[in-house]
Amino acid sequence: MKPPLALLLATTLALPVAAAESNTPAKPDLAKGQALSTQVCGACHTADGTRGSPANPIIAGQHPEYLVKQLSDFKSGKRDSAVMKAFASTLSDADMRSVAAFYGSKGTKPGFAKNKVAQTLGQKIYRGGVADKQVAACAGCHSPDGAGIPVQYPRLGGQHADYVEAQLSAFRSGQRANSDTMADIAGRLSDREIKALADYIAGLH
Repeated sequence: MKPPLALLLATTLALPVAAAESNTPAKPDLAKGQALSTQVCGACHTADGTRGSPANPIIAGQHPEYLVKQLSDFKSGKRDSAVMKAFASTLSDADMRSVAAFYGSKGTKPGFAKNKVAQTLGQKIYRGGVADKQVAACAGCHSPDGAGIPVQYPRLGGQHADYVEAQLSAFRSGQRANSDTMADIAGRLSDREIKALADYIAGLH
C-alpha cells in the first residue's frame, strides 16, 4: 500500500528544515566556557580575562565572534603563535564558542595612558588618521570609544599598550598575517606613531 500523497509531501518538505537545524551550531555553554577558562586560558589571561600581563591581551568584554575567529586562526596556523596553537588545538568549535562567550560576557575595566605627549598624537591618528600616508582613522572601524564592531572589528578601548604596540608591529612586519587590512595600515605607520596610538588606546573608554 502506497503512503498518501499528502504524507509524502509533508516528509519531503520537512527534510530541508531538519537539515538546516542539524547544521545550526549549538548555543554556547557558559559553564563549559568558565571551566575551560580555568583549565586552559586563565594562567595567561586571568580567570575573567581582565588586566593580566601587559604582554597578553585583555579579552574580557571582547566580541565572542572575534575571539572565535582568532582561536580558529591560531589552530589552523593562519595566526602564528606556538603557545596559542598548542592551546587552541585542544579546543573543538563548540569549546571555542563557549569560552569566547564566557569571556565576552565579562565586564571591562578602564585602562590608562602613560604619556600625555604621545597620547595627543595617538588621539589624532585614532580619530583622524594620517592623511599624507593614506591611513584611515581607527575610529571608523573600531568606533570612537574603542568598542569595535561585532564579528568584524575587535574592542580596543583599555587594551594593554604593550600588547597593541606588539600587534601593530607584527602586522607591519608580516609576522601577524591574519588581516590584510591591518597589515596595510600598520605598514604605513612609524615606530613613534605606533607607540603613540597604543598609548592612546590604553586609556580609551
